[in-house]
Parts: sequence; structure tokens; C-alpha cells
Amino acid sequence: MISDLDTDAASAQAIFQSYDGMEGLAGAIHTPQPRPANRRAFVRLIYPGLLVAATIALAATWLADHYRSPVMLFALLFGMSFHFLYEEGRCVAGIEFSSKAVLRVGVALLGARITAHQILELGAMPIATVVAAIASTIALGALAAGRFGLGRSFGVLSGGAVAICGASAALAIASVLPRTSASERDTILTVVTVTLLSTIAMIAYPLLATALGFDHVHAGIFLGGTIHDVAQVVGAGYSISPETGDVATYVKLLRVSMLLPVVFVIAIVVGRGAKGGSRVKVSLPLFLVGFAALVAVNSAGLLPKFVTDLANDASRWALVTAIAALGMKTSFKDLAKVGWKPIALMVLETTWIAALTIVAVKLS
Repeated sequence: MISDLDTDAASAQAIFQSYDGMEGLAGAIHTPQPRPANRRAFVRLIYPGLLVAATIALAATWLADHYRSPVMLFALLFGMSFHFLYEEGRCVAGIEFSSKAVLRVGVALLGARITAHQILELGAMPIATVVAAIASTIALGALAAGRFGLGRSFGVLSGGAVAICGASAALAIASVLPRTSASERDTILTVVTVTLLSTIAMIAYPLLATALGFDHVHAGIFLGGTIHDVAQVVGAGYSISPETGDVATYVKLLRVSMLLPVVFVIAIVVGRGAKGGSRVKVSLPLFLVGFAALVAVNSAGLLPKFVTDLANDASRWALVTAIAALGMKTSFKDLAKVGWKPIALMVLETTWIAALTIVAVKLS
């Protein structure tokens, strides 16, 4: 039996590969994988790495709160500085668990932020703009990735992160994309870049909205439809006015709600492309079921405010912990090898979604 003292990277990855099969990726597991004999053994196996990831998340959150900086970026950089722990057997299993299972819990809990009423209240124009912007940005990423000499998977990953909700979308989409030797490096690079671009947008876009002569409502639609991360949308929107902040937040939540259909479609495409393009039955990923269920329950008004607040806080902690774990799985040397092309692709995607949203707002 595998103990918490002799677990190495290969055995830990084999244990937690089984989560791919649980998330609707048919054919992800072809042979039974070793699992701990009982729950107590499982807890003993994962707690060192999980504790380290949670501690890094706590430190990143404290710094982000005190210096008003992106918590995801702090978690990533701190995690990467502890990469050596992923090369030492005792922490590997917990790091794997944090980067997969904890991640999916965090994505599922995002559904508690959204109600159908919030989305429908926006009207037809913002909804049509968001849907068109998300679809076209992901398509642009997939097509332009080839021009940059990058894989199509990276184009879908980066396009989805830019189009939907930044780091959270990157983590959710990466969980259903095909696994390669570069998958985790690409995910980390996407999260770092989209977080930096979102921070720049939080500062620059309110000035741009004012220069373009947008009123409070149209400025909110622009900010909510273009800035990558939820926190930066809130910061940018309320820096203009309370009305702009409210509209921007609702538009952003509409984009977050698109995470469910987008990730499901990607999972279907990945499943059908398995085994040389044969059609493979793909089930709905479990974390997306949880996401949809929370949206439905919250839309029905069955969740008290303290429950939604608790779910939002838990989601944030889970995602920051997962980011810390992903950081520990990635080295600075690996990121340095990717060059400028992935960053240029994400700048192109960011420019595209901003330009498309500006045109839509101007024409409305």
C-alpha cells in the first residue's frame, strides 16, 4: 500500500488521474489506478501538500488585502517559489489533489453568485454582445494559435480565459482539455498573463470609457463585458459610479454563467476527438452539474444571503488554493521557455473583445 512517506510524483499522479474520469472525459482512464485503502489513509496521503497549498493561499490573500493587488498572482508566484516541494514525495499527492479536486469544488461554487433574474434584467443587447464576444474570442484564439505556432488547445484555453472570467475560466477549461506534458505550464502562463492584463484593464478601461463618452450604463456594459476577472470588474465599475459598478457586475456575472455551456462544449469536442477522432460518449462533468444546480437553486431564491456569501468565500479560497498548487507544479524555467508568442496571442484576444464590445455599445 502507498504511504504518505513513499509517495513519488508518478504514483501520486496516477492516483489523482482518476478525477479526469469523474469529470466526463471518457477514455481518460484505461486501467484501474491504485487508491488508498481507506479514508484515513487518503487523508494522511494528501494533508501535507494540501496544508502547504492552503498556507500559501492564506499568505497570498493577506498580501492581496493589504496591498490591493491580485490574489491569484500572489498565489501563483508564491507557489512557484515552492516548486521544490513538488519534487519531494511527501507533498506531491496533496498538491495534485489541490490542483484538481479543490479546483473543481471552487468552480462549482461559482454558481452561487448568479441568478437568472440578474441575467434577464440586462436586456437583449448586453446578452447578445456577451455571447458573440465569448464565441468569437475563443474562435479567434483557436485560429490565431496556429499562426503563432501554438497548439489549438492553448488558443481555446487563452481565449476562454480572456472571454469569460480570467483565472477561474482558465482553470475550468484546462480541466477538460487534453492532458499533455505542457498542459500545466500553459495553464499557469494563461493565469499569469490574464491576471496582469486584467489589472491593466482595471486601471485603463475606466479612463477609456470616459474618453469615449459612455454614460454610466454603457460604461458598465463595457467594463463588465471586457475586463477579465470579477474583482477587477468591481473595482473598475465602482471607481466611476455605483450605477456603473452594479451594471458592470451583472454583465460580468452573465459572462461567468457562460462558463457552464462553454466548458461542456469543449468537453464534448475533446471526447469526440479521442482515439483518432472516433465518437465517444461524454457525460456532463460533475463540477458543472454542481455549478448549474447552484445557479438554479439561487435563481429560485432558496439560498439565504449568508449561504451565498459563504459559498462565494469558499469558492474564492478553493480557487486560490488550487492556483497555489498549480504554481508549485510549475517552475520559472519552464515558463521562460515559452517566449513571447503566447503573451502576444492573449493581448490580441484582449484587444478583440474590447473592440467588439465598444462597437456594440456604440451601436446600441
